[in-house]
Amino acid sequence: MSDFYQSGVIATFHRLGKLNLEKIEAELSWYSQDRPIALILPSLFSELQGEALKLIIEELKAVRYISEVVVTLGPCTEEEFRHAKEFFSVLPQKTTILWNDGERVSSVYRAIEEAGLPLGEPGKGKSAWMAYGYVLSLREPRVIALHDCDILTYRRDMLARLCYPVVNPNLDYEFCKGFYSRVTDRLHGRVTRLLVLPLVRALQKIIGYIPLLVYLDSFRYPLAGEFSMSTELARVIRIPGDWGLEVGVLAEVYRNSATRRICQVDIAENYEHKHQELSPGDASKGLMKMCIDICKSLFRTLASEGVVFSEGFFKTLIATYVRTAQDMLKRYEDDAAINGLFFYRHDESLAVETFTNGIKIAADTIMADPLGVPLIPSWDRVTSAIPDVLNELRKAVESDNSE
Repeated sequence: MSDFYQSGVIATFHRLGKLNLEKIEAELSWYSQDRPIALILPSLFSELQGEALKLIIEELKAVRYISEVVVTLGPCTEEEFRHAKEFFSVLPQKTTILWNDGERVSSVYRAIEEAGLPLGEPGKGKSAWMAYGYVLSLREPRVIALHDCDILTYRRDMLARLCYPVVNPNLDYEFCKGFYSRVTDRLHGRVTRLLVLPLVRALQKIIGYIPLLVYLDSFRYPLAGEFSMSTELARVIRIPGDWGLEVGVLAEVYRNSATRRICQVDIAENYEHKHQELSPGDASKGLMKMCIDICKSLFRTLASEGVVFSEGFFKTLIATYVRTAQDMLKRYEDDAAINGLFFYRHDESLAVETFTNGIKIAADTIMADPLGVPLIPSWDRVTSAIPDVLNELRKAVESDNSE
């Protein structure tokens, strides 16, 4: 039996009983006449070969309330781009492939950089940001939904539940974050369970009441890649280009929206996708890099809220984090036991140790360079610098897709 407990400062929408998918999709079809929805799919070319994306395509074929699908491709050749166009052509919705490596789109990237607006290194954040720009250039969509392309347990009700709070004008939300459990024969989601949650709570112990930390602590799964938002919000938020993407987006949403218009929704009974390696000895990849990027994003966001960091602060934080994470680890072990799941204490403890080292590296980076790499600027800022940029982007993407 699902709980209906409301915790934190944002609204939480649970899975209560059996979902009437036909009813919610009918409502979405009605509301989307006035509030058209664009679905953004950030995809690597390698994911076109996997089973997850094939399942997603089959499920999306039955979705009638999406007006536009925008697939924003990671690094790929012209041949791979053409293959992607053919692969996604089976979708009944209007489908556009955004070729980020293509010369036409690359020229838009260069124009933005030459205007003095750095965009950082290629990655999911930059790719998704460019897709926001393309959707904004269309002027018709009022809602953007985004989810990953590696979801092995995808069902179309995930998308319906994700879109509903923002599309339904009677609910009046402008940002909705998806959450779910990640369980097989063991608990997954180590970065959320063993880094983000204990780190945020350790920061609260040291700093005290900070509205931003209370807000972040309200999310059931802050690192979920699934969300929907209004196009007005997509126009004004800045985003990180690295693994700090999800936490950075939440911080920008907090900065640009009232908490009463932010919600989270349970979109799946269980969720399974590819798992990253821990990589405890290599800070350039795996969960170690993810940890460092998330921590840097969080620390810089807190600094912008007026929190003063020092060497002594970070030493206290690390000690408090370790104790908090160890306490949480014991809870997860007991939770696994009562549910008959495997729990490898050594692996979980190794993850805490790895994340502790990641926090230290992030802290050293912040002390040396408090500002760091700038966030990708908002489209509001870009259009101010280059008034015709959205039209140029639309022309570039449409030309790529018409050939």
